[in-house]
Amino acid sequence: MSSHVFGESVVFISGNEFPRPPHFFPERFFENRRPLTEAEKETLLKNGNRFLNGAENSFFVDSRDGAFDAGRIRDCEFLGTVIVGRLTEGRLHFHDLDLETGIFASRIENCRIGDHCVVRNVRYLSNYDIGSQTILFNIEEMSCTPHAKFGNGIVKEGEEESVRIWIDVRNENGGRRVLPFEGMLTADAWLWSQFRGDVRLQERLFEMTTAAHSRRQNEFGTIGEKCVIKNTRLIKDVKVTDGAYIKGALKLKNITVLSSFEEPSQIGEGVEMVNGIMGYGSRVFYQATAVRFVLGRNCCLKYGARLLHSVLGANSTVSCCEILNNLIFPFHEQHHNTSFLIAAEVMGQSNLAAGATAGSNHNSRSPDGELIAGRGFWPGLSSSFTHNSRFASFCLATRGSYRHPLDIRYPFALISVEEDNKLSVFPAFWFESNMYAVARNKSKFTARDKRRVKALFLEVDPIAPDTVAEMLEAMDRLERLTAEQQSDGEEPTMLLLDPQREPFELFDRGAQKRYGARIVNPGRAYRAYRRQVILFAARTLSESEAAAGPGEEDLLRPGAWENAGGQLMTASDVEQLKTAVKEGRFSRWEEVHRFYGECAARYTEQKCRMSEQLIVRFYGKPLSQMTAAEREAVKTEALEAAESVYRAAADSRRKDFSDVFRRSVYRTKEEAAAVLGKFEDDVFLRQLKSETRELCRKINERFSHQ
Repeated sequence: MSSHVFGESVVFISGNEFPRPPHFFPERFFENRRPLTEAEKETLLKNGNRFLNGAENSFFVDSRDGAFDAGRIRDCEFLGTVIVGRLTEGRLHFHDLDLETGIFASRIENCRIGDHCVVRNVRYLSNYDIGSQTILFNIEEMSCTPHAKFGNGIVKEGEEESVRIWIDVRNENGGRRVLPFEGMLTADAWLWSQFRGDVRLQERLFEMTTAAHSRRQNEFGTIGEKCVIKNTRLIKDVKVTDGAYIKGALKLKNITVLSSFEEPSQIGEGVEMVNGIMGYGSRVFYQATAVRFVLGRNCCLKYGARLLHSVLGANSTVSCCEILNNLIFPFHEQHHNTSFLIAAEVMGQSNLAAGATAGSNHNSRSPDGELIAGRGFWPGLSSSFTHNSRFASFCLATRGSYRHPLDIRYPFALISVEEDNKLSVFPAFWFESNMYAVARNKSKFTARDKRRVKALFLEVDPIAPDTVAEMLEAMDRLERLTAEQQSDGEEPTMLLLDPQREPFELFDRGAQKRYGARIVNPGRAYRAYRRQVILFAARTLSESEAAAGPGEEDLLRPGAWENAGGQLMTASDVEQLKTAVKEGRFSRWEEVHRFYGECAARYTEQKCRMSEQLIVRFYGKPLSQMTAAEREAVKTEALEAAESVYRAAADSRRKDFSDVFRRSVYRTKEEAAAVLGKFEDDVFLRQLKSETRELCRKINERFSHQ
C-alpha cells in the first residue's frame, strides 16, 4: 500500500534492499584510495557507525601512511560507495565556527569526501562530491538526483522536453525566452531574446547551449574546496564551487552557485533559490527568493526580494521588491518593498524608487506587453507605467500615474505627468539641473564594479556612443518639430541655436499615445545636446592615441550602436556575430565571449571614427582638412563645453548647501556643517576640477597642431 505525496507515490521496500542504482564513480575518484582494513572496520563499528547492504566493503580511504584516522568517524550510517580523503586530527575554523575534522552523526550515501573535511549532523547526504577542507554542518537533506541539471536549461537522457527550464525574459508570454546556462552573460541573454525573427540564429543558440552539457544521468552534485554550508534545510541538485558560504538557507534546488576564493559567493538566512545560476561574488540574504533566474557577477539579492524569470546583470543590488520576467543590464538598483518591475528590458545604471511600478498594467488582450528603458532609467516615487513603453537613456520620471504608453526619444530628460493625462518632457534636463549626478556617474559605477573577471566591457560614462547617437536623433527630432510648428520661415537649426530667442514649446504627438507631450524649452535642450556631443568628440580625440579617419561605416545613424547587455557594440559587429553563429564558425559560447573581448579591444578606435564623423557633421570637413582658424573654432567650442560641465556640476551641488529648506532643519551653520560637510570639501568636485584642467590641456594640445 502506498500513500500519495504531491502527486508521487511513497514505495515500501522490504528488508534492507538498496532501491536505486549507484551513481557513476569515475576512475579518478579511486586514485590513491584503498579499502578499509579489518581493524578500521572494527573501530568504525565500535564508534557507533552502521553500514547498510555491505557498504563497509565499498568504503575507500586515503592509501598513504597515516592519512586516515578511523576514530574521526562516529555515529554515522553509510550506504553505497563512500570515498574519504585524508582525515587526521585537526580543526576547521571559519568566523566563530570552530569544529574538529571528521564525519559525525550523519547519513551518507554514494559520496566522495575530500581531505580534512567536517561533516557533522547532516541527516541525509547523497550523491555528492565534496571538496577538501569543506564544512557541512547541521543540514537536513543534501542530495543529488539522477536527472540533476544544476540550473542549466537542458534535458537528460530519457526525459521529456516539457521538463526543460526556460526563463521568460522581457515578456510574460514566453516569446523572448532563453535557456539559462553556467557562464551566461547579459549580452548572451540580449542576443538570444532580441533577434526572435531570425529563426536560424535561434536554432543555433539552442544547439550551442544544449551541446555544452552532458545528457548522461547519475552525475554527482559538487561542493568545491573550503566551502561552508551550515544550518540549512534542503540542498538538492546543486553545484557549488570553491569558497562559497551558505548559512540558514531554506531551499536550494537545481542551481549552480559560482564562487571562487577571489570572488566568494554567499547565501544567507531564509533564502529559497530554484532553477538558476548564481554568479561569482554574489550574495543572497534574508528571505530572498529566486526562481528561474541568472544572477551576474557581484550581485546582491536581499530582504525578501523576489526575482522570477529574470536575468540580472553584474554589480546590481535588489532588495525588498518584486522583479518578474525581466532582462536587466549591469548596475541596477532597486531597494523598496513597494517597487515592482515586470516584462522589461532595463539597460542598467538604473534605480527604481519606492512605489515605482514599471510595466504595471497591460493594454492588450493577453499578458504580452513590454517596456524598454535605456541606461540610467530612474522612475521616481510612486510612478507607474503602462506597456508598451520605451525610454531613451537617463530618463527621470516624476511621481505620477502614466496611464498611456510612452515613447520618449529624448535622453537625459525629465518626464512629468500633468492634469488630464497631459505630459511634459524637459529634454536635456540633467545637463541643466543635475550635472553633478551626470559627471559623477562614471566614477561612481567604476567604484562599484567588483568583478575580478570582466567578461564584458561595461560602459559607465553617461556620454558615450549610445547616448551621443540618441542626442543626435533628439536634435533631428527637435529640428523637424520646429520646422512643422514654427511658421515664421526661419531655419529651424538657427532658431534652436539662438540663445536670445524667446523660449518656446513644441508638441510631440509620438511621445505619448492619445495625448502626445509638451516639449519644454527645446532651444535650450538643443544647445545642451550640441555641447555634450562636441565635447564627446573633442575628448575622445584628445585622450586617445588611436589614429582613425572617419571610415566608411556610418556610426552616427540611428541604430548604429547596440547596448548588448551593458557592452556597447556597433550594429555591424552584432551582425558579424550573428552570422558567425548561424554559419557554425562559432559553435560554443566561449567563442562568443571571446568575440565580445575583440569588440572591446576595438571600441576606442570605433569611438575615434565616430568622433571624426561628428566633426564633419558639425563643422563640414574632417579635422585633417581644417585650416588653423577652423581648428581654433572647434577648440574654443570644446573648451567652453568642458568648462561648462564643471561649472554646472558645482552649481547643482551648491544648491544642497544653500537651499533654505535644506538648511531649515539645522539650528546653526556649525550643526549643518557637521552633518552635511562643507561645499568646498566635496571630494568629487575637487577631482572633477583637476580632471577638467587636464582635459582642457589635452584639447589645447590636440587641436592646436595639425
